[in-house]
Amino acid sequence: MKKINAFSFFLAVYSFNAQVISGTVVSKNENQPVPYVRIGVEKENGGTVSDEKGNFSIDLSGFDSSRKLKVEVPGYEVYTETVQNFRKQDRQQIFLKEKVKNIKEVNIKVKKLVDKNWGVNTKTKHVLYSVNPKFRKEDFLGETALEFNASKRSKIRNINLNIASYVSDKPVLMRYSIYTEKNGFPDKNILDEEITVQLTEDMIKDGTYTLDVNEHNIWVQGKFFIGIQFLKEFEGKINISAALFRTGFMRKFYGDWHKMTLAAPAINIDVKVDKSAKNIKDETAASGDDLEGLISDVSQYNIEAGKSVYGKNEASGNYLPLKDTKLYYEIYGEGEPLFLLHGNSGSIQNFYQQIPVLSKQFKVIAVDTRGQGKSADTSKKDFTYTQFADDVKALADKLGLNKINIAGWSDGGIVGLEFALKYSENCNKVIAVGANAFPEGVDERLVSHMKNQLLVLNIENKPEKFNERRLVKIMLNEPHISKKDLAKIKNPVLVIAGDKDVIKQDHTEMMAKEIPNAGLKIYKNATHMIPFENAEELNEDILNFLKK
Repeated sequence: MKKINAFSFFLAVYSFNAQVISGTVVSKNENQPVPYVRIGVEKENGGTVSDEKGNFSIDLSGFDSSRKLKVEVPGYEVYTETVQNFRKQDRQQIFLKEKVKNIKEVNIKVKKLVDKNWGVNTKTKHVLYSVNPKFRKEDFLGETALEFNASKRSKIRNINLNIASYVSDKPVLMRYSIYTEKNGFPDKNILDEEITVQLTEDMIKDGTYTLDVNEHNIWVQGKFFIGIQFLKEFEGKINISAALFRTGFMRKFYGDWHKMTLAAPAINIDVKVDKSAKNIKDETAASGDDLEGLISDVSQYNIEAGKSVYGKNEASGNYLPLKDTKLYYEIYGEGEPLFLLHGNSGSIQNFYQQIPVLSKQFKVIAVDTRGQGKSADTSKKDFTYTQFADDVKALADKLGLNKINIAGWSDGGIVGLEFALKYSENCNKVIAVGANAFPEGVDERLVSHMKNQLLVLNIENKPEKFNERRLVKIMLNEPHISKKDLAKIKNPVLVIAGDKDVIKQDHTEMMAKEIPNAGLKIYKNATHMIPFENAEELNEDILNFLKK
């Protein structure tokens, strides 16, 4: 399905142009400066953070004088004051009162503690949250968070952050927070003490920074959020891995939290689960996302595909000039022709596990679909699957192939069905993996994410993302293959999907039922990523079907 190259994680500071108030934040109990305190106006996107000596400067011009200024740091009571009163002194001290910790004797009878890991574990370098203070300094001092759900009482041992790349001229100061949940968003910070880290490159091991919080004795149950915030500017950039189709949360300083439905930061936690504790409800996946299990992490497969020769093999590759495009393809092996058609935003590389096996018995023609891979598209029209099928026919004609087989994954499977409908006499057999006949066949959760994705792309309206918008739109608006159309397909078709596919299983079964000469196979414990995750089984099924 859809890939997205990068997401911004520029978490913001708001600025005005006039009145600046400077001061120092001091502990009332110890009369010592308090470092890294958040100072801002409630419900506003701007603010500042005190330095390591408690010093700060904040510009309050433009704010309503009746609004509340909020000063907050874990371990101290929240300080609030009206903007009007706060403006009265050019230089001032803010005294924070330490929270009183009511320490009670607690007898926890733990029969069994079980180790678990929850959250986002991807280490992809393709989908990223980019932290770059220099890019937009006013968009830096915000926060991102990931939701978790512990059905049983659990103790957090480690907080892991997967970092794809790290470049900085000095240690990068980060703050960790743990929030309760209210109305589906982060609410109150449950930490009684500040957890900050000065991150350096040597602290990142195998792409992960692990923070040991075992001594903080953090027990959680129910929904909660783990947030991270960068506190000081630095020269450089940090790229945090992110997972597509997962939900993250963002806010700009003291502004409202917002859902980021396109991707979530790669935060995961090691916990000790008290299996003897009482459930607050039935067991649930403690992942903090409603798409858990629907979209798997295939970053490792993409890395391996990128290392292969496929999709960039000059010895086997060539172009077919067509209207508004140059269609790129590669040919491997000899024998009966078999076209391999990839999914949305994919490329020939996606079949790196199929080509070497299938090309031993067939003439494999792997194609970069129009507007994807190395096949550019210069038109300004929306894509259609019938257009993609026409491109396949043009390539078959160019190669002098009167009758072809097609194995297509996702969008490629749809193109295979469209080809069988329009060019039945030129089609032998079709293998459709994870394909749908109309948009309603896709899981509603994924459709919702794609709608949000398209909304963001339309709002951005960036010319360089025009092609990306077209690729999202085609998934939302097409195909339009009716049951009557399916019944018209006379060619043998093998319909394949996973039992955890983004294509609804009853939809897949309907397709196989309506196509007169169709076979059906539902892979067990399989997602939409069958050519990656179930390559050996898929290769065998393709060969057996074509040899019948």
